[in-house]
Amino acid sequence: MTDIMNSTDIAFPNLGIYLENVPKSFSVFGVSIAFYGVIIGCAIICGILLAAHEAKVTGQDPDMYWDFVIYAIIFSIIGARLYYVIFSWDKYKDNLLSILNLRQGGLAIYGAVIAAFLTLYVYTRVKKQNFFLMADTAVPGLVLGQVIGRWGNFMNREAFGDYCGGLFAMALPVEAVRENEITQAMLDHMAEGVNYVLVHPTFLYESAWNLCLLIFLLVYRSHKKFDGEIMLFYLAGYGIGRFFIEGLRTDQLLIPYINVPISQVIGITAFVVCVIADIVVRVHLRHESNYLGESRSLADNQKLGRE
Repeated sequence: MTDIMNSTDIAFPNLGIYLENVPKSFSVFGVSIAFYGVIIGCAIICGILLAAHEAKVTGQDPDMYWDFVIYAIIFSIIGARLYYVIFSWDKYKDNLLSILNLRQGGLAIYGAVIAAFLTLYVYTRVKKQNFFLMADTAVPGLVLGQVIGRWGNFMNREAFGDYCGGLFAMALPVEAVRENEITQAMLDHMAEGVNYVLVHPTFLYESAWNLCLLIFLLVYRSHKKFDGEIMLFYLAGYGIGRFFIEGLRTDQLLIPYINVPISQVIGITAFVVCVIADIVVRVHLRHESNYLGESRSLADNQKLGRE
């Protein structure tokens, strides 16, 4: 690998992967279209297709999920933007109109996830559907969307971590990334005459983690003990993975005054709460099953006594 990279190059030198002229966008009839947006669009389509398939397999109406996704997309984008703006307020407080300019970036996945679940809750209340059943059905599609969507960050040269010299180290030209995301550790390991930094490809870590989570959910879904368990496993699994991955990132959104990454707080909280919730429900169901078994046995004994 040469010491000088073009501003559009991306490399994984320790894996022997060198990608030249990786564009952030392309033009159609003079209109610039960001690959990030195309990838997110593909992620949404693939996610809803999987959710609709899951609905069909489980005897539900797939059209209900196609109907729901219209609301979910709208409110998830709003939620992702609000989440980012709230925890990046200093960037927007002096120019409130910039909040509406999505082309400058600034969407947070946790905001989208929270908004999606809130939208689903309202939707199921209005449509008189089972929130937990629909959540279990939709979650695999959500995870698939996250697996694909993270590659939009790859095209944007964003959502990466601090310095990395290991096997998966990703090389990015300095001029291709935001100045405030270049840390001292990166600069300290930057040899003289070199114009790129070596970083953790945290977008890749999260995509791979979500893929493993998706496989687990698809395997386990036929063995779930109650409606809502797949949702709990998703929230716990994604939460614990995000907790560790977030610790590597250089673009963390921090809680004001205490400067703790909000995604780590949400991630570990979701993991703990969902694990406890799953245990409590399982114990309750076991006690309920034992009670019904004892009641049935007593009724049978009384019947035999009468005979």
